[in-house]
Amino acid sequence: MALKNAPDLTQRPPRSARVRLGGYIILPRMLDKGRATLNGKNGEYNYACPLDQRFLEYAGVDPEALKKELAAGKGDGEILEWIHQNAKNKRTDAEIATWSEQGERRVPTDPESRAYFNNLHQQAAPTREDIGTWFDLLDVDDYVSFGGKA
Repeated sequence: MALKNAPDLTQRPPRSARVRLGGYIILPRMLDKGRATLNGKNGEYNYACPLDQRFLEYAGVDPEALKKELAAGKGDGEILEWIHQNAKNKRTDAEIATWSEQGERRVPTDPESRAYFNNLHQQAAPTREDIGTWFDLLDVDDYVSFGGKA
């Protein structure tokens, strides 16, 4: 049975990693990918990818257990409640805000990551000089992947 609230990521990207739910970056994007995966409409997007793992590890949430909640058709608010009840790492609002702000500003730091970042930047938006963070790169890559002009 298909989920009614699942996005079709073959037609449009998931929400930006900047979008927050309960103060958490990454979470709404991961939920979009999880729902789309359950419907077989995830396209090139992968649930529980390395980016998603940053949230999963920070909150202390099992990706398969979360996927079962998504499969039950729960909305974002219900999923957030489930996370509050089931996350191994209980975080304060201030801790979540700090973690999210730092995550939004993440840049490639080691030479291998920087080379990977620069290669993706060159492919997606070679003339853009405002792509500095991983989230900048994700946003522009999502945009151009669906026909936008960088």
